[in-house]
Amino acid sequence: MSGPISGPVSGAVTSADGTVLAFDSCGAGPAVVLVNGAFGDRAHPTLAGVAAALSPWFTVVNYDRRGRGGSGDTLPYAVEREVEDLAAVIGAAGGTAMVFGGSSGAALALEAAASGLGITRLAVWEPPYHVDDSAPPLPDDFAERLAALVDAGEWEEAVERFMVAAAQVPVEAVAAMRADPSWSYLKGVARTLAYEAAVLGPGNRLPGARLAAITRPVLVLSGERSPGWMAAAALAVAAAVPGARHRVLEEQAHAVTAEALVPELLEFFAR
Repeated sequence: MSGPISGPVSGAVTSADGTVLAFDSCGAGPAVVLVNGAFGDRAHPTLAGVAAALSPWFTVVNYDRRGRGGSGDTLPYAVEREVEDLAAVIGAAGGTAMVFGGSSGAALALEAAASGLGITRLAVWEPPYHVDDSAPPLPDDFAERLAALVDAGEWEEAVERFMVAAAQVPVEAVAAMRADPSWSYLKGVARTLAYEAAVLGPGNRLPGARLAAITRPVLVLSGERSPGWMAAAALAVAAAVPGARHRVLEEQAHAVTAEALVPELLEFFAR
């Protein structure tokens, strides 16, 4: 039975290294935490839409990862700090939670689950690992290259490099985006792009041994219209995590809609 709908209510929690993380919470019921991917924050329409749609059945916590939105960004960065961030958010939600992660946020959520966080069920959308030659080649030091650009003040170049090399956005499309008002936001989170690359690891290679350590139920989702290498990655993740399920969402590409995600998440989290 669904509970009363509430929220969103804004709050904050402090991570282990003192970083303050902002979040929105809405709904009532078992906790679900949402983990954004590159460029995303809690205001992103997809996860904000997922939060609103799940709120009649769950308490949904949608947080800003460090360096974005209302959250702080204590340096130096390490993937372990982001796992601690998610642990702090889960702690604020009651100590255990179901989790959904999208894209590079999916990779972070998988690492957190492998680390033994209080994740009871985990759903992920297209973690962008590179498992065959169809994936775009990335240098092993991609994270370091992005960080160096930001440190040199080349924030726009860092955004373009990430979009073109990692997200396969055509150069012409990035050039057009520079004239859009959203470009200033993208520049503002340029430092976090190195974080995304660090979460995925050198060359975005599949961390098979880490995934094999996950003992919680996992649902891997991918899109019918996404690039073939992303479909291959989803299959590889599902094969690596013991007992994981894989579902393909019709008519969806990597920029998935909340409307497509919600039925799958509702069915999986309600079990």
